[in-house]
Amino acid sequence: MRNLDITALRSFVAIAETGGVTRAAGLLNLTQSAVSMQIKRLEESLDLKLLERVGRQVELSPTGEQLLSYARRMVALNDEIMTKLTDKGFEGVVSLGVPHDIVYPVVSKVLQQFRAQFPNVQVDLRASFTRELQEGLSRGEFDLILTTEEGLMPTGETISRAKMSWTGAENGIIWRQRPLKLGFSRRCMFRPLVQKVLDREGIAWEMALETDSDRTIEASIGADLAVCVVIAGTEPPHMVPIHHGGALPDLPESLINMYGAEQAQSQIVSALAELLRQGYADLKSGARVGGSVLREVG
Repeated sequence: MRNLDITALRSFVAIAETGGVTRAAGLLNLTQSAVSMQIKRLEESLDLKLLERVGRQVELSPTGEQLLSYARRMVALNDEIMTKLTDKGFEGVVSLGVPHDIVYPVVSKVLQQFRAQFPNVQVDLRASFTRELQEGLSRGEFDLILTTEEGLMPTGETISRAKMSWTGAENGIIWRQRPLKLGFSRRCMFRPLVQKVLDREGIAWEMALETDSDRTIEASIGADLAVCVVIAGTEPPHMVPIHHGGALPDLPESLINMYGAEQAQSQIVSALAELLRQGYADLKSGARVGGSVLREVG
């Protein structure tokens, strides 16, 4: 296989866009003879005529017209690689806030992709509760946040919808008891939603514990002392979906929302936002996310 010269392709694109060798040479800060030699080498390597002289004007041959779109893409891709890997403008820190329960699988894969594209950019990933993430964003502590919510605030966008699942201990029986023992952090966004659903269905409930610690919640549920609700497919170790056969009410979808992208001033923040959008779109479709096939949430 023969290799095309990016420098020659750049000169070819410049001629096509400026309408002449002289103007292209001025744009590229080269001599006219240097540009002419590059085009000659390009034509020889392809064994094709790319330019035609019409009077004093230079026009693209039919083959040259066909090459132009390829040349533009190759030059643009070359510049993108050089910019992202070497430009000092793509250094710094991006702060991303994510709820504990959706760090996996999409976010971790997206961060791998982002690191490959922006190796000199550090991502400060912080996992917290949706309300705290929203408060932190308003204080300027985050560039981007993801949230799990029932609705959407005006400044955000919904990037995915996820099913919620009743979750308990493996082989647990506490879910059969009434009042139903619930295990939620005081700051969990799902807590009031689940309570409202149970009240609507006339199912008595009580909080089995009061804590802000996810570890404590997980330990209690794993010991079959309570049940909780998580996004389907994100169950922590020692917790499994409850196959209740209709004994527990159906749950609404949770929205996975993103905030901060609309106000992003940085190209790297916008790039991370786009990777997150694509990551959840791939998850929904069953496509590859960051190089591995992921099943749809729920």
